[in-house]
Amino acid sequence: MKNIINIGKNSRKAFRSLSHVHHDKIKKVLKDYIFLIEKNKSKIIKENLKDIRQLKRRNLLDRLKLDNKRINGIINSIKEIRNFKNPIGKILDQWSGKNKLNIKKISTSIGVIGIIYESRPNVTADVAALCLKSGNCAILRGGSEAFNSNKILANLFRKALKKNKLDQNCLQIIENKNRRIVNFLLSKMSRYIDVIVPRGGRGLVSKVQKYSKIHVIGHLEGNCHIYLDNKSSLKMAKKVILNAKMRRTSICGAMETLLINEKVISTYGVQIVNHLLNHGCEVRADYKINKFFNFKLKKATKIDWQTEYLDSIVSVKSVKNVQEAVQHILDYGTMHTDCIISSNKSNTNYFLKNINSSIAMHNVSTQFADGGEFGFGGEIGISTNKLPPRGPVGVNQLTSYKYIVSGKGIIRPK
Repeated sequence: MKNIINIGKNSRKAFRSLSHVHHDKIKKVLKDYIFLIEKNKSKIIKENLKDIRQLKRRNLLDRLKLDNKRINGIINSIKEIRNFKNPIGKILDQWSGKNKLNIKKISTSIGVIGIIYESRPNVTADVAALCLKSGNCAILRGGSEAFNSNKILANLFRKALKKNKLDQNCLQIIENKNRRIVNFLLSKMSRYIDVIVPRGGRGLVSKVQKYSKIHVIGHLEGNCHIYLDNKSSLKMAKKVILNAKMRRTSICGAMETLLINEKVISTYGVQIVNHLLNHGCEVRADYKINKFFNFKLKKATKIDWQTEYLDSIVSVKSVKNVQEAVQHILDYGTMHTDCIISSNKSNTNYFLKNINSSIAMHNVSTQFADGGEFGFGGEIGISTNKLPPRGPVGVNQLTSYKYIVSGKGIIRPK
C-alpha cells in the first residue's frame, strides 16, 4: 500500500500549493478542461464503450453510459461551476464581541477529499471541477466498471492543470482495482485525507461506516418516497409520479415507494398504478391496493419498503393519513428525498415539517434531487447526514470556516 500513501503525501503537497494560486488561474484550468473534453469527445466515448462491453451488472448501464448529450451535460456543469464566485475567503459573518474584540467568520478550503464511487463517470469530472473551484484536492477511487471512462476524464483534467503550471496531483485517481484499497483508504489514510465521500449502494456505505477513521460526508442510498394525499390533483399526480419513477430509474432521486391515502385508492390510486404499469413499471402492492387488481400484482413485503430498486420497479402502500405516511418514511427512508403531492396546506406543512429528509418536496418530481438542478453546477454527492452539509454538496458546501479575532492589545481580565 506504499503507493497509496504516496498518493496521500502528494495530495497534501498539492493542497499547500493551492493556497498561493490566484482564482483566475483556477478558472483558466476549468476553461481548458472544457476545451479538452470537447476536443476528445470521440475518445471519451470510445473508452466508455470499453467499460460498457465489460459490464456484468446491466442495471448499471444507464449510470455508466456516456454519449454526446451526456458529455455536453458534463461540459455545461463545468461551465456553471467555473462561473461561480470564489467561495474561499468570504466573510460569512462578523461582529464586535466583548472587550472590543473584532470577530470575523471566514470561509476556508477543507483540504484533501477522498471520493469512493460506483458506475458514474460524470462524477469524475464534477468532483475535479468542484474540488479545484473550492481550493481542495481530490483522490478518486471509482468503480472498476467505469475504469476506462474515469481514467480518461481524470487525465484530461490533469493535463489542464499541467498546462497552467499547477500541481497535477490536485487530482489523483487510484488505478489499482484491488478492493482492499478501500479498507486501507478508510482506516490508514486519516493523516492525508480530511473527508471521505462515499457514493454507492448500501454495501459501500456500510463498509465506509464500519472502517472509516476519517470524517464522512454520507451519501446513503436513495430510498425516496412520494405520498399522494387525498386532497390533490389527479392530472398533476399522474405526471409527477411517472416522472419521479420512470424518467431515469437508476439515479438516487428516483421514487422507490409510493404511499397512497386510502381514501383515494379506488379513484386516483387505481388510475396511477395503471399509468405506471402501462409505462413498463413493475408494481409491488400491499393487500388493500392489490385487492383492486384481483391480487394480480406482486405482493409487497417489508423488504420492498427497504429497497432502492434502481430499476423499473415500485412498491405501493396504502396509508390512513399524512401522519401514517410520515411514520412510514421515518421507519424505512434514508433521509434522501421525499415528497408530498397535496393541495391541502395543513397536511403539506405537517409532512414537510416532520420528515427528516435532507430534501423535502411538495408537488414536484423527486428527480430534481440534483446539485445541477439546485443551481450548484454539479454535486459531489447528496449528503444524508444530519450535520451539515446536507442535501446536494456543491462548491459552497465544500468549504469549512475559521474565526479571525483582532484587537488593539486586548487582554482578558482575571
